[in-house]
Amino acid sequence: MKRKNIYIVIQLLAILFLFYNCDAQQPKEKSNLDEAKKAIAESNSIYFQAFAKGDSSIFIDRYAKDCWIMPPNTQALCGADAPLEFFRKAYYQIGLRNGKFITTDVYGDGKEFVTEVGFWQSFDASNTIFDNGKFLVLWKKTPDGWKMFRDSFSSDRNK
Repeated sequence: MKRKNIYIVIQLLAILFLFYNCDAQQPKEKSNLDEAKKAIAESNSIYFQAFAKGDSSIFIDRYAKDCWIMPPNTQALCGADAPLEFFRKAYYQIGLRNGKFITTDVYGDGKEFVTEVGFWQSFDASNTIFDNGKFLVLWKKTPDGWKMFRDSFSSDRNK
């Protein structure tokens, strides 16, 4: 009988140990994701300042060097020059001067990549909304912090 009790105690300790280890890892992953969410919110809060100020360097700094920007109905812009190319088109040809991101969720473990989902609005020089839609951004943790790695978006308007 003693032997059976010892066996049961060992099994219970093993189960408790497994549960403890699973719980112990969650706060670290949660803090990684919280860190990513905070960095994304900060980046998004200054993203459109680039257009308001006409300063492409603010815009370029949001993106990883190996980024892809994937606008609707056109080829993807890839690499270190992609952000400047997109900024110039949006600023000079489209007339983008401000905007807004509405993040609905951020997914991932926050270690190397996370995915952001949400909606956007674009405003012209008279602060009139001229386009809106949805986006999906894959963020990458780089030595310079969280940067947009893959940026895909589409309009909700028929043009």
